[in-house]
Amino acid sequence: MSLAPDRAPHRARRRFGQNFLHDPGVLARIVEAIAPQPGQAIVEIGPGQAALTSRLIERAGHVHAIEIDRDLAALLRERFPADALTLIEADALQVDWRSLAAHISSPSVSLRIVGNLPYNISTPLLFALWPIADLVTDQHFMLQREVVDRMVAAPGSKTYGRLSVMLQFRYRLEKLFDVGAGAFKPVPQVTSSVVRMQPRACGELADVDADAFARVVGAAFGQRRKTLRNALSELFDADDIASSGIDPKARAETLDVESFVRLAQRLISARTKQR
Repeated sequence: MSLAPDRAPHRARRRFGQNFLHDPGVLARIVEAIAPQPGQAIVEIGPGQAALTSRLIERAGHVHAIEIDRDLAALLRERFPADALTLIEADALQVDWRSLAAHISSPSVSLRIVGNLPYNISTPLLFALWPIADLVTDQHFMLQREVVDRMVAAPGSKTYGRLSVMLQFRYRLEKLFDVGAGAFKPVPQVTSSVVRMQPRACGELADVDADAFARVVGAAFGQRRKTLRNALSELFDADDIASSGIDPKARAETLDVESFVRLAQRLISARTKQR
């Protein structure tokens, strides 16, 4: 299970946002946070040079991994037998996640998704995974610290925004720890953080149309400096906003998740009355 000796070392590719984690102490902390177990449906996004992959396999016995870089995919196939690693050579943003979950999980075993995510696709990927949260046990990701701080931000803070509201509605979020740039090769120019995302049970979720919720949140934060009356003018008038128990003069960053839920419910109610 070693890399072929005649291959030249892999050079990180900027277009894939590759920064390979190599610090043993950090890797150990991540594995302990994940606590992988045999029989679990673990999916790693971007295994890269397998620093985390090998440790996950040691604990769980088998991992599914999604790798876009064909050279790294070839190295991974050489290093790990098929009974230890199922490799999916693809762009994680293009994966049909619901079909993948149906293929590798079961009603009693849901996905556990992990990864050191490339910074350039982290936010789009988080949104791509949002619709399959009902099929996921948890997600552990290494992300740029700035992104994690936005994810866990509280209402009223400068970093609270669309990402915060959308993810906090669907997941319980916990920032676990920061990781310095020196833990990676090549060394990035930013600090990273590890975050745990646990989907809320369906019974915990507010009864609200997901598309309406996303539309309201997106419009509210589309121009942060505008009041809700102006930012949501294409969806509501001031009276509609006020009837939801929200000040039309308020700005989006002051509203908690429940306030956005009420606005989305109001939007659906108004549409129903118009029919």
